[in-house]
Amino acid sequence: MSAMEKTPPTGTIRSWLDRRADEQGTDISHYFIDADPLTWGELRTEAARIASKLSGMGLSKGDSVALMLPNTREGILCLFGVLYAGFRTAIINLVAGAEAMGYALFHSDAVVVLVGEKQVDLLTAASAAQDIHMRVIVVGQSIVWPDNAQSGPLPDLVASDHAILMYTSGTTGRPKGVLHTHASLLAGGWTTTLAHDLSPLDRGLCVLPIYHINGLCVTIMGPLIAGGSVVVCDKFSASRFWRVCAEQQVTWFSVVPTIISHLLHGETDPDAATKARIRFGRSASSALAVETQLAFETRFGIPIVETMGLTETAAQILSNPLPPGLRKIGSPGKAYGNEVVILSDQQEPLGADIEGEIAIRGPNVMLEYYKNPEATQATFTDSGWLRTGDLGKIDTEGYVFVTGRLKELIIKGGENIAPREVDEVLYTHADVVEAAAFARPCTSYGERVEAAVKLRDGANVAQSELIALCLEKLGKFKCPDVIHILDDLPKGPSGKIQRLRLADMTA
Repeated sequence: MSAMEKTPPTGTIRSWLDRRADEQGTDISHYFIDADPLTWGELRTEAARIASKLSGMGLSKGDSVALMLPNTREGILCLFGVLYAGFRTAIINLVAGAEAMGYALFHSDAVVVLVGEKQVDLLTAASAAQDIHMRVIVVGQSIVWPDNAQSGPLPDLVASDHAILMYTSGTTGRPKGVLHTHASLLAGGWTTTLAHDLSPLDRGLCVLPIYHINGLCVTIMGPLIAGGSVVVCDKFSASRFWRVCAEQQVTWFSVVPTIISHLLHGETDPDAATKARIRFGRSASSALAVETQLAFETRFGIPIVETMGLTETAAQILSNPLPPGLRKIGSPGKAYGNEVVILSDQQEPLGADIEGEIAIRGPNVMLEYYKNPEATQATFTDSGWLRTGDLGKIDTEGYVFVTGRLKELIIKGGENIAPREVDEVLYTHADVVEAAAFARPCTSYGERVEAAVKLRDGANVAQSELIALCLEKLGKFKCPDVIHILDDLPKGPSGKIQRLRLADMTA
């Protein structure tokens, strides 16, 4: 990485795509499983064409354009096209449900929506849930522009202009619209590049949706900054994962703990050449159980780098170093490109090994919550720190250890129990693929501990066996009263288990 790239990137998505096209125009930027690849030059040409068409429809700088597109060649072209144009890009979560999608389309002030052919029914359902008025452009193997669509000039852009609007999951209320500028969006790709020493020789694997901040910033913006390439998959498939890594000559991948667990319980292994080529796998979006990480590395011989990120920080805020650097198993690492601190209840920085709220400050932090000044003010401290809502400690070497989430803590008899403690014990059982502890209201203690698990196919494990395991390792007070064995646990678009939904699901 050059000295220039060790400082936050300047410019806009447009200027960085122009740079890649000018410097590496014939290099392939994006590979696809069932479509022709794109070069940086082709991507710039097509993005500029889409941008000009949108401008010719009468859109002005500051207008919102919504995207309802999956991980496809056309999805990548439209993403870069809207960003290249300089319009505010409202990226819609395709698995959020009709009401949440409708709210996002309405709240984002979208005047145009680019929707995939297979997502038109989703748009119809979302529109029925809200009073939405916008122009619809259907995207198949080509884009169906209005008959009278003309090409128009593009507005000038600066780094502080709005880039993307992405909505949180809204598990505790209405989704909030996280607004990133071109500067913070680029910084999200830069922190990934910095932590993982990405170069033009690297080829990532994107199996997470680009309508999630991890898929967008880590595997799409990262290669834009590094000048490498990425293989874009429509979705994760355990049965084809290692085959795709081999055929596409992947050098790194970004996944979530549930995917790591599914690969670990799968029957296929990478071949020797693939193992040797993959520098690391990256885990993010939720805590990775220590037992799962160690078992994965032992079986596959590929190091897992645990990280941590937020929608509000354009993904990454913490990362472990690459081998041979010191990876502390059980920690999502230390800050790269931004600052991290532990805050007291009075929002004052705490010393090493004292628990408090994890807070972040840096170039990758969002501008604001769109049209929600109260939430914005509550999230930022007077000193400019973004409060993450996660509890943790930081050691003397700068590594953060997450101890829980403020909204997910189980408060039993006045004592705090971090659900992760229970999760990690359950993951030590060879047949547990997914696990999540949660709070259940009760009259005796205020809240009691329960948990839900998904077992590997064909496993026959009794609830009593899992409770005995927890009782042995956690003691009676923290041991779940009930462990629900489910076919599947609720997950968000990235694959992160949605713990707060479990109490209602198992009532």
